[in-house]
Amino acid sequence: MGVMQIPRRVDYGLRAAIYLAAQDRERNCSLAEIAERQGVPRKFLEKIIQDLIHSGLVKSKRGPDGGYTLTRAPGEISFQDIVEALEGPVAVNLCMAQEMNCNHLPRCAMVGVWHEIQRRVVDVLAHTTLADLQRSPWQQGLGSTSLSSAA
Repeated sequence: MGVMQIPRRVDYGLRAAIYLAAQDRERNCSLAEIAERQGVPRKFLEKIIQDLIHSGLVKSKRGPDGGYTLTRAPGEISFQDIVEALEGPVAVNLCMAQEMNCNHLPRCAMVGVWHEIQRRVVDVLAHTTLADLQRSPWQQGLGSTSLSSAA
C-alpha cells in the first residue's frame, strides 16, 4: 500500500534549514557538515542547497571559512518558504493548483474537502517557522505549540 508523503527533497531541505537555523548566524556550515549531521546524501543536498540559494533563503560564502548560512532570522523563514522553494506552490490535489484546471470541478462533490485540506495544510506550513523547531523535540508536542491552533 502506498503512503501519501512529503517528497524526500523537501524533508532534506527542511532538515538542512533547521540545522542552519540552530547555528550561530555568523558561522558558515560546510555542505559536508550539514549532510553528515542530518543524515542526508551529500550529492542530493548540493542540489537542494542550490535551490535554497536561488530562492534567497540561504547564502553561500567561498573560502577557507566558507559555507552556508540562512539569509534571514529563523523566525522569518516558514516551512512554506522552504517547500515552495523546492517544489513550487503547495497543492494537495491537482484541482487545488493555482490554475484549478479540472473538468470535474463544476460538479465535483470533493472540492470542498480538498479546499479545506489545502487551507489547513498551507496554514500549518505558513505559520511554522524554523525558530519554532529550535526547542527540544520532546517539547514540540502538538498540544504545546502554535501548531495545534493552526489546524
